[in-house]
Amino acid sequence: MIVSKRFLLVAALAAQSVVAAGAWAAAAGNLEELLEQTKNARAIQAKANAAREREFLALRDEQSKLVAEAVAQRDAAEARSQALSAQYDQNELRTNELQTMLDNRLGSLGELFGVVRQVSGDVSSVVFQSMISAQFPGRDEFFTTLAKSKELPSINKLEQLWYEMQREMTESGQVARFKTGIVGADGSSIESDVVRIGGFIAMSDGEYLNYLPSVKTLSLLPRPPPGWMVGLAKEVQAAQSGYVEAAIDPSRGVLLSLYVQRPGWIERIENGELVNYVILLVGGIGAICAIYQFFYLLRVRFAVSRQLRNLDRPNSDNPLGRVLGTFRGDAEQAEEEAEVVELRISEAVLREVPLLERFQPFLRLAVAAGPLLGLVGTVVGMIITFQSITESGSSDPRLMAHGIGTAMIATVLGLGIAVPLLFANAGLASLSRTLVQTLDEQSTGLLAERLERARDGGGGGGRHA
Repeated sequence: MIVSKRFLLVAALAAQSVVAAGAWAAAAGNLEELLEQTKNARAIQAKANAAREREFLALRDEQSKLVAEAVAQRDAAEARSQALSAQYDQNELRTNELQTMLDNRLGSLGELFGVVRQVSGDVSSVVFQSMISAQFPGRDEFFTTLAKSKELPSINKLEQLWYEMQREMTESGQVARFKTGIVGADGSSIESDVVRIGGFIAMSDGEYLNYLPSVKTLSLLPRPPPGWMVGLAKEVQAAQSGYVEAAIDPSRGVLLSLYVQRPGWIERIENGELVNYVILLVGGIGAICAIYQFFYLLRVRFAVSRQLRNLDRPNSDNPLGRVLGTFRGDAEQAEEEAEVVELRISEAVLREVPLLERFQPFLRLAVAAGPLLGLVGTVVGMIITFQSITESGSSDPRLMAHGIGTAMIATVLGLGIAVPLLFANAGLASLSRTLVQTLDEQSTGLLAERLERARDGGGGGGRHA
């Protein structure tokens, strides 16, 4: 910068001298004036040169001084750099010595730190999903923080780690009762008393609960479980001591959630198309007929048993009494031929048989139609399954589940009405055969008695069984 300033100054002075010489040359009017001007110009030029020389010497001395100062600063910087480099080497050696000393003093603590981090990471996932966290919230945050820590854990954290792991194991084997907020079906929070069986299942007011790790709270199941499970839950909540029967989910809520999502019989029937309703209609009609005929035959059997104890006085409220009443007519009846009497007996018995064997043909028809209707439902279910495969273009089991379920429930319903109606029909047939046999025995005995009396010329009393 100083050299450039000097050159600028010299250039400026030279320009001024040239301008002055030009001005004098322009002002001269003759040779004498021009000579005088030239002489004066030389004197001026000499003075200017002298001034420039002095200026240059002054700038040279200043430049030398600046160069000396720059050299001194460079030497000082080099000396400081050497000193810092030596200090850096000493610090690096000291750092290595201290690191070696730290590693030696840590010993197995480094391995312990790794184990602590690994255990904390494993336990954090368990605690995060555990139902016990609903009673003791915030534990998973401690394990997560400890698993991500870059520093050696303090003795307090190690003790807390041991305590939380021990508490998880201890609470898993205990039945606890506590008060907490529960998410209801409408999403609102309800403060309620909760009974927790280990980390497996929780219940409140006879309803089972599911733990939501994302919101760290318990919630009601989307659908109520079967009635027997609700009864067990109420008994557990009402118990204060001793042993009671309870339902336990070893999967900690997974199986219970799947269990309550299973459709009930009504839902299965509704998903089974029209065939299921036809099967139920046939089965219902058959069941009504079987029950009605069963009580009718019981009443007839009691009435016939009562009539057997008093054959001399026929009663028209039972088949035997009506058969006996056929032969309690006028005296002309005794003179009838044996063939006519036998026909009258057969007519009286046959008149009673249809009522005794009533509904049995329909029950046999229902027994045969039940499996056939179930087969129809099976075919319908298979058609639905193949339609699902055709529409989706894949054989995803979830797509085929509806059709397969329809087929299976129809088969079950068909067999379900056939088997009970088969036993009902067999029972009714046995009761009706017993009564018909009683009528045949008594009517045949009555016929033999009448023929004997006709051959002996009358007389004799009534016949008793």
